[in-house]
Amino acid sequence: MKLHHIQIYSAVLLGLSLLFACHPKMSSPRQHNGHSASKQAKAIAHGVIITDGHIDFPYHFRANYGEINANNKDVAIHSPRGEFDYTRSKTGGLDAPFMSIYIPASYQETGGAKELADSLIDFVEYIISNYPEKYGSGRSTQEINKNFEKGLISLPMGMENGAPIGSDLDLVNYFYDRGIRYITLTHSKWNQICDSSYDPERKWNGLSPFGYRVVRRMNNTGIMVDVSHISDSAFYQVMRVTRTPVIASHSSCRHFTPGFERNMSDDMIRKMKENGGVIQVNFGSNFLDNQITKNREDYQAKWRQYQEDNNITPGDPNFKKEEKKFRKTYDAPRYSDLAKVADHIDHIVRIAGIDHVGLGSDFDGVGDSLPEGLKNVSQFPNLIDELLDRGYSREDIEKICYKNVWRVWNAVQTYAENH
Repeated sequence: MKLHHIQIYSAVLLGLSLLFACHPKMSSPRQHNGHSASKQAKAIAHGVIITDGHIDFPYHFRANYGEINANNKDVAIHSPRGEFDYTRSKTGGLDAPFMSIYIPASYQETGGAKELADSLIDFVEYIISNYPEKYGSGRSTQEINKNFEKGLISLPMGMENGAPIGSDLDLVNYFYDRGIRYITLTHSKWNQICDSSYDPERKWNGLSPFGYRVVRRMNNTGIMVDVSHISDSAFYQVMRVTRTPVIASHSSCRHFTPGFERNMSDDMIRKMKENGGVIQVNFGSNFLDNQITKNREDYQAKWRQYQEDNNITPGDPNFKKEEKKFRKTYDAPRYSDLAKVADHIDHIVRIAGIDHVGLGSDFDGVGDSLPEGLKNVSQFPNLIDELLDRGYSREDIEKICYKNVWRVWNAVQTYAENH
């Protein structure tokens, strides 16, 4: 080999060594579609606090079982439906799932948003009071830390959609007193605070005049601002007006889903770093991979055609059997996998660093779209195993699992105490 070729080759090797020294290694993902995670991953899952930024259990329970009462409360311990309950949380090491106080956009038209929010908060409080040996309140990081030492699962709350605030800024303080620790400013339609990423109508071109005041009041009250669901314009305006770090409680990277405004662009991820905020990765397949989204849309179209061609309706006694038969004929994958979740974590780390990424599954909220290997809360060790495979250290995983969110939460609380 000629000398100048050797010099070039050595320079390339040096460059590669520096690259992999700066980032976790990106190894071939291990498959977790049926076998157990490693002992190391399980030990970490049960040895550190795991917080999940967004679980829709309260609304999911209400939709399936109605108001909680003595006859159905045990669903909070073992649920035959959905992805969250106490039993599986203990298996997976989940310690602080943020219960989503979800307010559908329809309540912005019909009224009753505040009443629904109060009802769902009452639901969470009912669980805590009826199972004090299993669940605890989650109003601060300090309280959750103490609950963790006692073996309790804490139930902090975040309100998804600021509609219950109405036009009354004092309701921000009211909901803080009721235990709300973040507010997703809007959901699927524009509201009195800002525009939505899902809504083609851009009423405010970002934040409304009232929305600016809401963000400042949240800062002063100690409620984290959640930028998931809001439009791009609203995001950049929030970043200019907020005086505290913000979170994206359940959003992933637009890099993997071009054109999907609900996810965060690379520039937005950089802004989150500048702000000191945290992006909590959503597990829904549509959030993870454009090809999977296309496959799912294709599947739905072909399944509808199959039903029409064979005169099948949802009321037919053989409906489930026919659907199962149809699924066997569809050869494209309809679900992403946990390796793709780790890809999103990798991407955020490359752009913003290890201090700005977390977990926001959207369990009980994204329907039948969860990735293979992460179908419910019992499977968090699988993701930890994947991160270990990629070279993440225990300290890195602790940051992803809770320390990054704790940092933001404490900063928001400290700011409020001084203003």
